[in-house]
Amino acid sequence: MTLSIAHLGPPGTYTEQATVFYVNWLTKSTGVEASLCPYPTIAQSLHAVADGKAHMAVVPVENSIEGSVTMTLDTLWQLDSLQIQLALVLPIVHTLISCASSLDKIKTVYSHPQALAQCQGWLGRFLPTVQIIPSNSTTEALQRLEQETTTGAIASSRAAQLYKLPILASAINDYPENCTRFWVVSQGEANAKYEASKVPTSHTSLAFSMPANTPGALLKPLQIFAQRGINLSRIESRPTKRSLGEYLFFMDLEADAKEAQMQSALAELTMHTEILKILGAYNVLPISAVTL
Repeated sequence: MTLSIAHLGPPGTYTEQATVFYVNWLTKSTGVEASLCPYPTIAQSLHAVADGKAHMAVVPVENSIEGSVTMTLDTLWQLDSLQIQLALVLPIVHTLISCASSLDKIKTVYSHPQALAQCQGWLGRFLPTVQIIPSNSTTEALQRLEQETTTGAIASSRAAQLYKLPILASAINDYPENCTRFWVVSQGEANAKYEASKVPTSHTSLAFSMPANTPGALLKPLQIFAQRGINLSRIESRPTKRSLGEYLFFMDLEADAKEAQMQSALAELTMHTEILKILGAYNVLPISAVTL
């Protein structure tokens, strides 16, 4: 059986790069073959898994410079059947790709909003007057560059090679230690047999809403984990989209959901939340530049 893995396209995106690494790792670890299925948006790649059109999806969830990818969080909250199986951490190095003869000829720059934000300092210094246009992915605009010689796009050097386009500037992200965390997501435990090992997981991600916006409402959930010595590696709020001032909370915990301490914490947490969703228990797999 060949697994189909959805990801943000077109080819050459950082998400595809992380997906290629995951496929190679999966094949080497388990012998399972996989094919890549690009989708125009992150939400569509997650819906493809929920609708049974793909076995898994690789989606970005957090960048070290710009923080969380809200489309991923919001869509996972909406889709009850999806579970995180693994996290991947990819180093991100942005380049400016263009057929312009020099930087001063560029009038427009396209890229994904996250990539544009990660390079906003560089853009302000070297291209202060250009028009910045967000796109669905870092590679969406690349096919137009040969016809529009005053246009540039921010993407990876791998994307420039794939599309056979020149790089005008390299390593333009504002902070050199730039990396993005991705989640490998599937329907429930259905694809757990494709994991390379059954070792205890290192992280658990969950999300919950509160029954009421009252003083100290968030304190109790935090105390539940603190009292048990369970470390939170991330907490994030997102609007419920029901009413202004109502929020969901996303948490990453450095613990295995199956551990007794976590089971006890989760049982108590249900008494203080309106809706509680366990998004998955998983390990983190770093991707070094050497392996790409």
